[in-house]
Amino acid sequence: MIPLQNSTKIFTSFFIFGLLNNILYVIILSAAIDLVGSATPKGVVLLADIMPSFTFKLVAPFFIHLIPYKTRLFSLVGLSSTGMLLISLSSQQAIVVKIFGIMLASLSSGMGEVSFLQLTHFYTGGNADGDSSIGISGFSSGTGGAGLCGSFLFMLMTNMLGIPVTIVLLLFAICPLGFLATYYLLLPLPDHEYHEIEDTLFDESSEEIGIDTGPVDLESSTIALITQHFKTTLGKIQPLIVPFMIPLSMVYISEYVINQGIAPTLLYPLEDLPRWLFTSYRDIYVVYGFLYQLGVFISRSSISFGIRIKRLYLLSVLQFVNVIITIIQSVYDFPFTSIWLLLILILYEGLLGGFSYVNTFVSVSEGVPKTKREFSMGCVSVSDGLGIAIAGCINLWLEKKLCGLQVDRGRDWCLNGGSV
Repeated sequence: MIPLQNSTKIFTSFFIFGLLNNILYVIILSAAIDLVGSATPKGVVLLADIMPSFTFKLVAPFFIHLIPYKTRLFSLVGLSSTGMLLISLSSQQAIVVKIFGIMLASLSSGMGEVSFLQLTHFYTGGNADGDSSIGISGFSSGTGGAGLCGSFLFMLMTNMLGIPVTIVLLLFAICPLGFLATYYLLLPLPDHEYHEIEDTLFDESSEEIGIDTGPVDLESSTIALITQHFKTTLGKIQPLIVPFMIPLSMVYISEYVINQGIAPTLLYPLEDLPRWLFTSYRDIYVVYGFLYQLGVFISRSSISFGIRIKRLYLLSVLQFVNVIITIIQSVYDFPFTSIWLLLILILYEGLLGGFSYVNTFVSVSEGVPKTKREFSMGCVSVSDGLGIAIAGCINLWLEKKLCGLQVDRGRDWCLNGGSV
């Protein structure tokens, strides 16, 4: 077991991993209007920012165990830094290049989330029962901190300090180097060794299904083994779907429908808003993003303070209620006649999302046998990406529909830069 004095280092290391892994994702979403312009639905950026990550997490259970952790680490550093350089250095007209850069950063984020959640399995912080919640708590809190830090820094540097967006994005391109510094300089040794890649899968699986591994039958044996591995992996995923993956996906569908499809239309007359914070309709969207990320950070850090929620489906229902309320607000300018109450709702939305994320993975840690925990952590991580991807598809239609309804009522703010 790891000495208890190393618990702080474990928490801090995984906090930094979560912070760095998600901060570029947040920055890209915060810069959506600046990257593609007000005429392009922000769902385009959302899909580019989530689909590669989601796709990787979807297929990772079938092969991720074959890639050493150090190889994953250097890969995600290269992918994320290259992606941010493409985004920041390409011209404003080169939207395709920017989208490709976003996709590289997204792929890095997906690889990082799977890898670091699996890595928590090897760090128990001195817990006698092998509970890996200290690493989960640190990573979850770090991802929440990424949202808060990223959205605040973007709001500060662009809204308040007036730094060009391209310069801001270029500065964030160096952040991934922090992965290497943390892994090699701060993270303690694990309490048990990482799984080494061994050339035993073929032999062991062959014995299980009774296949001769001689030269003559090598091709047919390989096909049979791949098929068997696929079926076995699906069998290991199935028990995770209902208790963990569905409720987390439902929460993410709801909150990203709000964030990217509805929030861009939740606008108020600028003359009714404080000028020190809102100088354009664009600023309203940025503030929404900051408050949402503040709620996420608070709730994703809640495990460290002993707050535990086991009824995961309750969080899904409450978040869906928020979808209904915000759609009504967009269509009828009701029930929030003032922006301040709506800001509280956005904060609450973030709280629900963060509670769902951290409590889902702690539930996996508590409810899954230790021998299956590493696999399960990586597998359940696909749930948020699935929810965001579905929300992105919905938002391609929903944002335009809600904006059109507002224009019909004589409110064209969502057309002239107000859609962000």
